Amino acid sequence: MFDTTRANIEYSGAIGIDMICQEGKLPQIPAPFKGNIDIMELSSYISANGAEQIAMVIITVTNNSGGGQPVSMQNIKDTHQICAEHNIPFYIDACRFAENSYFIKLREKGYSDKSIIEIANEMFSYADGCTMSAKKDAFANIGGFLALRNEDLATTCRNLLVITEGFPTYGGLAGRDLEAIAIGLYEVMDENYLQYRIRSIEYLTQKIAAANVPVMLPAGGHAVYLDAKQFLPHIPVDQYPGQALVCALYIKGGIRSVEIGSLMFGKYDAFGKLIPANLELVRLAIPRRVYTQSHIDYVAEVIIQVYHERASIHGIIIIKESKLLRHFTAQMDLI
Repeated sequence: MFDTTRANIEYSGAIGIDMICQEGKLPQIPAPFKGNIDIMELSSYISANGAEQIAMVIITVTNNSGGGQPVSMQNIKDTHQICAEHNIPFYIDACRFAENSYFIKLREKGYSDKSIIEIANEMFSYADGCTMSAKKDAFANIGGFLALRNEDLATTCRNLLVITEGFPTYGGLAGRDLEAIAIGLYEVMDENYLQYRIRSIEYLTQKIAAANVPVMLPAGGHAVYLDAKQFLPHIPVDQYPGQALVCALYIKGGIRSVEIGSLMFGKYDAFGKLIPANLELVRLAIPRRVYTQSHIDYVAEVIIQVYHERASIHGIIIIKESKLLRHFTAQMDLI
């Protein structure tokens, strides 16, 4: 689950549990589908706790928290089967469904001759619904949608929408934005675009990896992810090496990035000690149809220079934080 997904789940009183596959926990060891859910862990959890305790199972395509890594069709099928057997709703967080579909076409046996829309249709056929942030794989400026198979649940959600935002055709989104989403959903499945998109991310990943910069391998679909724990091994996790690296990149070259580690996902135990996240990453998300190769080359040069000067980077201390989504508004200082 990504940060805002988890925050909404926890705000409702539920608990979000990540079950990333084992290879997804090893940033610098390549594997084709590091976004997969751990099927064995999911089955064991259901057996130990009972299906009635589980509101739903969510798979994020691609896995933003884990390096923009894709999920295989087989993993989606297996998850669907387990959920169907136990009558647990299965949803897809689909904001990068087209990129995930393209990775399936490239890497999974039996899909090389299928179109992106065919792969996407099959992927969604296994789910009870999906959530979609249209600012990602829909080319829209704002907004998104919730798709549901259950008509009664859909009616409940529409009625809630009327109360909270407005009628579905003119509520939280203007007609112009709804039209942009509808068109963007088809434009984003163009294979020529996807080939260029994925190759651009791969180019930057390979360039900095060749300079021995620790980076998530293989390249993800929408962003380059630096392995902050290996980049800054002298900074302990309770001094937030990812956020320290974010600051260093901005100061050195004006490069904007975001920490995806213990500042974003860390928790505190009963004694106030930090329970760190699984990974300490820094994400450099690449806007679509914006940057030229010279821009990307500049980003690579800044990252490599910061890596050479990494010993001079200090950790971060939190001065003030909120209970939920603290990384949005926290006040921090250099140690």
